Amino acid sequence: MPEQPELTIQGWGPRPATPGDEGPDGVLTKAARRHLTRELGWEPRATPPAPVDGIRLAPCRLPEEDRAALAGLLGEDHVRTDRGSRLRRAGGKSYLDLLRRREGDASDAPDAVALPGTTEETAALLAMCSERGIVVVPFGGGTSVVGGLAGVDPDDRPVLAVDLTRMASVQALDVHSSLVTVGPGMRGPALERALAREGLTLGHLPQSWEFATLGGYAATRSAGQSSTGVGRFDELVAGLILATPSGVLELGHPPASAAGPDLLGLALGSEGTLGVITELTLRVRPKPSASAYEGWSFRTWADGLAALQQLARHDLLPDVVRLSDADETRANLLMAAGAGAKALRGSLRARGRAEGCMLVVGWEGVPDLVRARVRAASSLLRDGGAVRLGRRVGDSWRRHRFEAPYLRDRLMDGGLLVETLETAATWTALPTVYDTTRRALRESLARGGHRPLVMAHVSHGYATGASLYFTVLADRDDALPIQQWLSAKRAATDALLAAGGTLTHHHAVGADHRPWLEREVGSLGVEVLRAVKQRLDPHGICNPGVLLPD
Repeated sequence: MPEQPELTIQGWGPRPATPGDEGPDGVLTKAARRHLTRELGWEPRATPPAPVDGIRLAPCRLPEEDRAALAGLLGEDHVRTDRGSRLRRAGGKSYLDLLRRREGDASDAPDAVALPGTTEETAALLAMCSERGIVVVPFGGGTSVVGGLAGVDPDDRPVLAVDLTRMASVQALDVHSSLVTVGPGMRGPALERALAREGLTLGHLPQSWEFATLGGYAATRSAGQSSTGVGRFDELVAGLILATPSGVLELGHPPASAAGPDLLGLALGSEGTLGVITELTLRVRPKPSASAYEGWSFRTWADGLAALQQLARHDLLPDVVRLSDADETRANLLMAAGAGAKALRGSLRARGRAEGCMLVVGWEGVPDLVRARVRAASSLLRDGGAVRLGRRVGDSWRRHRFEAPYLRDRLMDGGLLVETLETAATWTALPTVYDTTRRALRESLARGGHRPLVMAHVSHGYATGASLYFTVLADRDDALPIQQWLSAKRAATDALLAAGGTLTHHHAVGADHRPWLEREVGSLGVEVLRAVKQRLDPHGICNPGVLLPD
């Protein structure tokens, strides 16, 4: 079976072709370049990645007898130790991951790659690895941005990437019950194509949608761009199968069960530390027959937050909600090219909203319901002081919703630090979390009289609060680029937790956040998780470098 297209080793990846969409050109507008140079003290310079054939890769540590045993179980074609296979499964796609590989460092590459094809093969593989002392790191799309594929083992045992590509098909579709059963290696676009033939959709569209896998969504408790309406991915999972070194767990019994605590919740968000998800049963819905995406503008960030809170209170939040602060709004307008963007900038200036905050909202469903929801929400938005910008703004966002990671590659080529972090908070705490996190990032990344550009938007709204997603741009410290971001990340995480934010909303814990996990779940909570891991993974082979603190 041919493998699915993969992300590039030192960047996000070759963009899948989309009919009618040429994709990002990767070139900043002149206005955007001037803005970044002035604000950041950025000196545009060429900082291309090291040649791929020059990336340092340690020798394979997997003993030949272990490789042969794995090949005997899965077949010779499904156990690989060649350079290309190992490099393609080296870490994830965080700024730090990319920095290391751009500098020629692939120390996080696995020693070998295994490709099981069934739950039974996966369970046998895990049992064998547990017996032989081989660390196992599940690998789906490779899009983790929090060190979820680090493969760090305190005992320095060989690391095996368990690639789930071969388990990437629709196994069953129950149209009457709105349930689909799929393999964990399936990607979002492939599932949507299969469901569309039956007039159905999953509707889960994170920014990583083009490459991430369904198993990865479940393991990290992902949230898509339409999650305000569709729900987070953990809400879409009706059941799953988890292969562990101690056996196989079949969890979840739709439509609902009261048979004790929900063990399904233990597997969701477990990040490969308990085993490997080998099958998912998901809730699907009819494909929308109508949609409406549009833009609105608020004078201030506070006005926008207040309006979203009112929408949430009256159960009128759209399916997509994305409120950008003034800095993100300004940057998006400067980076947008073409006559449409120029006209929008002129319109905002004419309305006195050139320094305002833009809101993108979207509704999907049956036509009558979409129209009713748009009317009701629009009334509250106007009451909150918003000015409607029209559907061209919403449709533009929709067309370009997956482009940011590709632009990041180009900005890194030019010598910029580009990274994101996210959290969530109640409506009451949200303004303080925003202010303190932003201040921590600005102060920790200040250099030579210049401060970074810290942009933020609200998304994924709830009745009780919303998520906050920060994007940071700064002139890169070429001498200590990794330490530059580690210091900023530490300061921001301490600040947002102290202000009442969550450790993560949808990026997961990974290796990057695990030092702070105890602050969120408590020492007893960490002990409970360790006890579950000990029972399912007694020799600690399952992704030991993530989630649980040392």
